[in-house]
Amino acid sequence: MIPLWTGIVALLLLSLWLLWLPLRRAAGLRDALMTFEADDRNNAENLAIYRQRLAALEAALAEGEIDRERFAEDRLELDRRLLEDAGSTGRRPLRRVQAGRWLLPLVAVVVIAGTLLFYDQTGDRRDLALYQVIQSLTHAPPETRLAALEAEARRQDDNPKAWAELFPRYRDSGQFDKAIMTLERLIALQGRQPALLAQLAQMKFFAAHRTLTGEVQALVDETLKLDPRQPTVLGMLGIDAFDHARYPQAIDYWRRAMAGYQDAESGQALRKVIAVAQQRLAATRETPAETRETTSDRTSAAAPTSAAAVAGQPSLQVDLTLSPSLQGRLAADTPVFLVARDVDGNRPPLAIAQTTLGALPRTLTLSDAQAMTADARLSQADRVDLVARVSATGQATPQSGDLYGRLDGVEVAGSATLALDIDHAVP
Repeated sequence: MIPLWTGIVALLLLSLWLLWLPLRRAAGLRDALMTFEADDRNNAENLAIYRQRLAALEAALAEGEIDRERFAEDRLELDRRLLEDAGSTGRRPLRRVQAGRWLLPLVAVVVIAGTLLFYDQTGDRRDLALYQVIQSLTHAPPETRLAALEAEARRQDDNPKAWAELFPRYRDSGQFDKAIMTLERLIALQGRQPALLAQLAQMKFFAAHRTLTGEVQALVDETLKLDPRQPTVLGMLGIDAFDHARYPQAIDYWRRAMAGYQDAESGQALRKVIAVAQQRLAATRETPAETRETTSDRTSAAAPTSAAAVAGQPSLQVDLTLSPSLQGRLAADTPVFLVARDVDGNRPPLAIAQTTLGALPRTLTLSDAQAMTADARLSQADRVDLVARVSATGQATPQSGDLYGRLDGVEVAGSATLALDIDHAVP
């Protein structure tokens, strides 16, 4: 805030100086005008002209060119003009230099009050404070940035921009419950806008383990009623259709979503997942019904001829196991999340697969088909960090008592099956 107020004060001082400048020059201007009036020779010149014309009239009378009656009329006209010229040069006396200076403090007060009122009506100190917080955290660890933004959002509870800064950080870290809370706060502040409703539906969809629940469906219906071409919702519906092997429907949803995105990168991402769905569709038509993979099996099968590989898209095959030392700590139906993240941690999860603890050991496949958004996909990264987490609470965010294992710096282009052992517990 200090640079802002410094700038405002500097501009106000400049304005006041410009107001004072004409008064400083008033004394010099008055002296110049008085000197000019003292040297004024207009009356003398008018009198000289009068005399010349009168002499000409007298000469004309003496030579008989005009009679006395005409002479009297012309002289009367000369006398009248001389009086008019002499009278028109009269000037009001100049005012004192100090006259009107009392207006300067009044004008200064009006300028200062008007400036502050204008800034109060059009400026936003809260946004400036938020910007300064963000700038001060540029090189801070992610946890520190998140904590500072949370504190700022609580302080500016009615500022939607503060909550909008929090949402992508919760989303990208997999904290779906907090991301949902943030979106609900944004909707309360900004109204039920289609884009916000679509993001809320998407977060609840992923929080429900990619399940189109009744609550999610209600949000989808409301969003599409407001904006039938909303790309986030259409993309999510495409994911749901793909997960249930409804490949023609998934392709249709993704094509409609592609028309709603303005950036080329999102369109390219959707073209790639459409290609995956088309390969899956072709495979189901060529494979006997009794041997087809269902969508629920696509996270367990590690065949090198998977649809992602056929389509030329990168994929990772991960043999997921649980360390014997951690056996029996959690129930068999406890959710297990396998997440691929970019090594820099600047994007949302690139792919997420899910199974249960009782199904381990199991081979899971990660590809662009498991992306959360079209803007963050496995094919966009050369290396990723893999994290497998057994969530006692059913959430993807780490909690005390969860079990996890990780592999760092895995090459996405590698063809070998990776072995990932869940061998740590969150204290």
